[in-house]
Amino acid sequence: MQAWQVHENGEPIEVMRPAETAQPTPGEGQVLLRVRAANVNFPDALMCRGQYQVRPPLPFTPGVEICGETEDGRRVIANPVLPYGGFAEYAVADAAALLPAPEALDDAEAAALHIGYQTGWFGLHRRARLEAGETLLVHAAAGGVGSAAVQLGKAAGARVIGVVGGPDKAAVARELGCDVVIDRRDEDVIAAVKEATGGRGADVIYDPVGGDAYTQSAKTVAFEGRIVVVGFASGTVPSPALNHALVKNYSILGLHWGLYGTKNPELIQHCHEQLTELAARGAVKPLISERVPLAGAAAAVQRVADGASTGRIAVVPSLESLENGAAA
Repeated sequence: MQAWQVHENGEPIEVMRPAETAQPTPGEGQVLLRVRAANVNFPDALMCRGQYQVRPPLPFTPGVEICGETEDGRRVIANPVLPYGGFAEYAVADAAALLPAPEALDDAEAAALHIGYQTGWFGLHRRARLEAGETLLVHAAAGGVGSAAVQLGKAAGARVIGVVGGPDKAAVARELGCDVVIDRRDEDVIAAVKEATGGRGADVIYDPVGGDAYTQSAKTVAFEGRIVVVGFASGTVPSPALNHALVKNYSILGLHWGLYGTKNPELIQHCHEQLTELAARGAVKPLISERVPLAGAAAAVQRVADGASTGRIAVVPSLESLENGAAA
């Protein structure tokens, strides 16, 4: 089968190499899946660089989120078991962790209704307890993780402020439903949030960026507000001033979604049921900005690593065979 492999750590475009390999053999409790679509996530880039908390043995195939097909024809969502990731024609996953792909979504959309949306649901509902009528601020609102939080916030009845970088991403954030969009490249984020909230600040702040974004969060969070720390796409891990949290009376909430898989897996199933229902009634629909063939996977991971993408980029192996067939 065709697959991408990483033999050494570095930038994705430099270390991801195409290879012809044998189909992976599932272990006990695992299943072989034909990859229908694999979405690019920032952790894929971090793993290529050797900077993620999970470090699979070299060589490995990246791709942590897929919509796949079982041998008996079921369409499912899965997180592949590394080193046999999703940027390949076949991947391996734990049978007990498979989730049914929602009928309302195509393969790429179904794959995207997993890590980003599960993270958003747990962050906003389980950790921050977002309520209708509250103000939600989302950093990197046009990205894969941020766009999911925007949609989930709107579905929950919140007023959503989206912070983005650049006019193209601002346009995407507006299309997603943000009530207020702030372009951090030419606006003072702190002043703009205070103006948009009458000086009160945001009740819940969803931060997958870290660095300067966290500094802005601490200065714009409302009384009894909640900052949800989701990740550090900026590359800088902030050091919160706890005396500031005390004086302003706000909460700092960490979210490691992957822990629920071992600590409380039933909640992941419950969350998926909630997300499937939201998708069925059109309240959420994953933003797929590009669909590329398997041959384009390395370049796609690099675009995500560089922050040059919006929503999700989906790698669809069947696109390549269709294009080849058309060329023939």
